[in-house]
Amino acid sequence: MENLDVMVLRTLRDWRLAGHRALLATVVRTWGSSPRPIGSIMALCDNGAVVGSVSGGCIEDDLIYRFTQAYGRPEGAPASADEPQNIPAGPPGFAKYGVTADEAHRFGLPCGGTLELLLEYDPDAASLQQLVQALEAGRLMQRRVRLADGAVTLAAAQAPQALGVSATELVNTFGPEYRMLLIGAGQLTEYLATMALFSGFAVTVCDPREEYRSAWSVPGVAVVSDMPDDTVIAFRPDRRSCVVALTHDPKLDDLALLEALHTDAFYVGAIGSRRNNEARRQRMIEHFDQTAEGLQRLRGPIGIYIGSKTPPEIAVSVMAEILAVKNGVTLPRDMNVAQAKNDRAVSANDPGDLACSVPERRP
Repeated sequence: MENLDVMVLRTLRDWRLAGHRALLATVVRTWGSSPRPIGSIMALCDNGAVVGSVSGGCIEDDLIYRFTQAYGRPEGAPASADEPQNIPAGPPGFAKYGVTADEAHRFGLPCGGTLELLLEYDPDAASLQQLVQALEAGRLMQRRVRLADGAVTLAAAQAPQALGVSATELVNTFGPEYRMLLIGAGQLTEYLATMALFSGFAVTVCDPREEYRSAWSVPGVAVVSDMPDDTVIAFRPDRRSCVVALTHDPKLDDLALLEALHTDAFYVGAIGSRRNNEARRQRMIEHFDQTAEGLQRLRGPIGIYIGSKTPPEIAVSVMAEILAVKNGVTLPRDMNVAQAKNDRAVSANDPGDLACSVPERRP
């Protein structure tokens, strides 16, 4: 499992190494609503194959039609100015979609939405290989494209930066912008790690229990065997990091959570029922000199309430909450797991108005 950008770049590299012509499209500007954010990428092969996306599909179809023979003219149909072409050679070019209302409707863009793409023709295979290898090693990389001739330079990046485009160059950052540390290597962790990888997180799993580590099956994840609290210290969570405890074992979870609460991690939480989470808070107050105020950042039960029961459903719930916090979205009170379950418990025990009743007997 891997970040979608890495998948796009690796596939593009493979096409170029195999001798195919190809292009790389990057969303560089948007106006109004847009189906994909700035920095989104897709690659198109000369045989019509596509990986990645820059829209809901209509712009991808237009690029396929414009630059490949995959949607060739039906037999007997007259030629036109819109005849499909091959991928051109030369420096990168810009393409704008949604300039008019009719065009926005045609390409499935939201009302008022316009986006601009930078199209790089036949990106250099050696540069792509170098970039993919660095990303596979978990490094953050800056890719700089000179617009005059398409020349690419790569450099290690110290921190994520927003895409920048000027009259002379495009600068984009690739690699894991966010990190996730998961305590415990069980089944739930595998589902959550998979979702986190696809969401652009670099994932580390800590579990000192060999029987759990030996069964781990998700590639692209760093698995360590140190004690969780030591791992948190070594991990050095920052404001782009989250720490999630998933073992249900206080000996593993509690100390790791306490260490994480002393960092800038944007999310610190633990799996467990309302009762177990309340017991955890009491342990921390009684045995580790914590205060209720100091534990306000500790999330639990974690996730948003979707009625989840199975490990995949629970992972969806937890990942949704992590992404909401990362993106600065305030969740409604009734989506909080503890609050939602409390509300449901009250509703289940409240008979409400009787649908039918026995008339009151009067003396």
